[in-house]
Amino acid sequence: MPLDTEQRQAFRGLAEKTAGIDEQAYRSFERDPLEPIIGLGDADAPICFFGRDPGREEVRHGEPFIGSGGQIVRRVLYRHVHGEEMPDFEAGRALGKHYFWINTVPYKPLGNKAWSMAVKRRFHPLMRQLLVDGWQGRHIVTLGREAFLWFGIDQPREQRQRLDAFWLREDRFTADIDVQLQDEQGHARAFVLHPLPHPSPLNQTWFKRFPALLEARLRQLD
Repeated sequence: MPLDTEQRQAFRGLAEKTAGIDEQAYRSFERDPLEPIIGLGDADAPICFFGRDPGREEVRHGEPFIGSGGQIVRRVLYRHVHGEEMPDFEAGRALGKHYFWINTVPYKPLGNKAWSMAVKRRFHPLMRQLLVDGWQGRHIVTLGREAFLWFGIDQPREQRQRLDAFWLREDRFTADIDVQLQDEQGHARAFVLHPLPHPSPLNQTWFKRFPALLEARLRQLD
């Protein structure tokens, strides 16, 4: 499900005003640093994967969740769906079409640092609209703390408090939580968040456990 012209221009307009986009990475792959990297996928996909922001490989291919962390997600998905190991990069890429992919901000930041709250808030209405109006599913697997707490930005205080409290629970990677999002037109929808740790090798506490945690989530969502 590609962005329409109006949506693309809205993203590009915000990006023009956003300092901190890794323009050198975009230039090295002859990519436009104002073009958002949003995979989306089928509007009726049953599961959405919600991450933090694109990395270098995402810039190279112009697709989200295609780098090292995304490949871990895709390998687990492929094994879950087909019962065998993912044979190659293109097989994982093709599998992605059956899911909805989105990030807090669709641009690679300098140094792969998380975007500031100000930048996440700037892009929040557009990303929120993609979820509320562009996708028909309800179940969202969030990857990491930044992605999970995004669902509290500019939302009622009670929801922010619930999310903060949930993240402190020891069972946060096996339990789930209901949230609501409202777009700029006042159209609200309910979602169910299924948080997981970020699949980064730098996340030493959870990295080795991530594939089993994701597989358990997928079995729950079956």
